[in-house]
Amino acid sequence: MTIPKQEIAHRLIEAAVTRTATTPLTNDFPDLDPATAYEVQDAVVQARVDSGAAIIGAKLGLTSVAKQTQMNVTEPLYGWLTDDMQLDTGETLVCSKYIQPRCEPEVAFLLGADLEGPHVLASHVLAATALIFPAVDILDSRFAGYKFTGPDVIADNSSCAGFVFGGQGVDPRGIDLRLIGCTFEKNGALLATAAGAAVLGHPAAAVAWMVRRMALRGQGMRAGQVVMAGALTEAVAVSPGDTIVARFDRLGTVELPCR
Repeated sequence: MTIPKQEIAHRLIEAAVTRTATTPLTNDFPDLDPATAYEVQDAVVQARVDSGAAIIGAKLGLTSVAKQTQMNVTEPLYGWLTDDMQLDTGETLVCSKYIQPRCEPEVAFLLGADLEGPHVLASHVLAATALIFPAVDILDSRFAGYKFTGPDVIADNSSCAGFVFGGQGVDPRGIDLRLIGCTFEKNGALLATAAGAAVLGHPAAAVAWMVRRMALRGQGMRAGQVVMAGALTEAVAVSPGDTIVARFDRLGTVELPCR
């Protein structure tokens, strides 16, 4: 079966615009594979660009073995971040702008040099990084109840919806990101604790994997762009009135009020 890539991209775009969840693409197109799903993702992202947004970075998803097993996939995935997704420090998350928002804590990289090619390692990522930030990733699956397969979520731009950084940024030199501790709270209650090693053993290793994966499609990252390295904990649903706080050793704190 030929996959109608533009048609299913439009389906995802409409779901986001109308804030109405749809059913998994693989229900109707069981032959949708990761390679084709990334082509659908390209069309979804291009639609945002055509509407005036600019690509300013990328994010990883499914970076933990537990999440990969849960979703029956064997590798992480990535999606693209646009400037209209970014919340400024202290800005409130308006839940009505999303279908089913969820939040998770991540380590973010601000690149000071280009990163591209099939042989990029964690050491290259660290050398190319200007600053690292504590961050909260805002997810919003366009599939009802976050029920999807690997190709579905790839096509859906890795559930990208928003993100916010905290602090002033920290020079990564001299910091072992594997050992960075994180506590994740909602409305004052501790939800989870984790360390940087939860992300493919090292957040920079996750970014390196992404750059190598992008190289297969002729893509790469540019100086000045940001990368969200993947969730340290499970994501939590948020509603108006909630406040999310992610605290990171040596990096700082991100607080995100919701209304």
